[in-house]
Amino acid sequence: MPENNPAPDGKTQSRRAAVIINPIKSSGAALQGAIYRLCETQGWTEPLWLETTVEDPGAGQARQALDEGVDVVIAAGGDGTVRCVAEILAGTGTPLGLVPLGTGNLLARNLGINVSDPVAACLDVLNGSEKSLDVVKATLDREDELVFLVMAGLGYDAAIMADTVDALKDRMGWLAYVEAGIRKLPGKPVRARISVDGGEPVRRRIRSVMVGNCGRLVGGVEIFPEAKTDDGVLDLLILAPRGRLGWLGVIAGIFGRNKGETESVEYFQGKSAEITLEHEQEFQVDGDHVGAGTHLTVTVEPAALKIRMAV
Repeated sequence: MPENNPAPDGKTQSRRAAVIINPIKSSGAALQGAIYRLCETQGWTEPLWLETTVEDPGAGQARQALDEGVDVVIAAGGDGTVRCVAEILAGTGTPLGLVPLGTGNLLARNLGINVSDPVAACLDVLNGSEKSLDVVKATLDREDELVFLVMAGLGYDAAIMADTVDALKDRMGWLAYVEAGIRKLPGKPVRARISVDGGEPVRRRIRSVMVGNCGRLVGGVEIFPEAKTDDGVLDLLILAPRGRLGWLGVIAGIFGRNKGETESVEYFQGKSAEITLEHEQEFQVDGDHVGAGTHLTVTVEPAALKIRMAV
């Protein structure tokens, strides 16, 4: 059970959590009641309950939580909700907690957080310890800076996110992405110039460039085998299938025994990267399609986010 903080008058003062929840993903009043009761039984005061909206998917609620001086901000939703909340919490010292409610929940899966029982996940936050995670800052076409925690991509993977049918996602879960991926397989490569840590650029004809802070996808697939959330390093993956059988080379390069040892797949590591494309491509961060562009810069911010979880 967490210790209470001493108040100036010598009495104990309970800790308080803020819960920022995506109402579309939740079971409504039942989950809210369960989390309220959990806070009471664990010695925490009634939580600040804030729902996201289409217009504000988490950033404004996170700022309100910081203004209220809460001890932890719990993001209850999918990776998109987590990303929006983390973008505000990064660098503040106020920890983030995860209650997974979405389809992928990739950050939670990579951290070993319970994705099947939201109340159990909340219990782990309240009784957990803090650890530091890296965040990655991304700027598309030299405009607004975004933060992501899992992975971002230009090209094929982002086109999948942009074209996944919501109705299928609600009914089939992550299999909806497979359906979109098959539809998006045909397509033309684009010329790309990629520089890591300011080094000499490599030039490729690519279908996708992905940048990872985590390694594992749904189903235990490890697309970035060396990625860690706290190593201060970015992992880059270039997909460059060639010819009619090029995608078989991609499959071998990602899933085969000798990962990355095909001409269709290349891995790089560094603290920053710059990607310039000949033609505009779709762009996604943590599974959210956020537009299209030709120029992307990414930089890792080591240990910028505190997260509270069972360790």
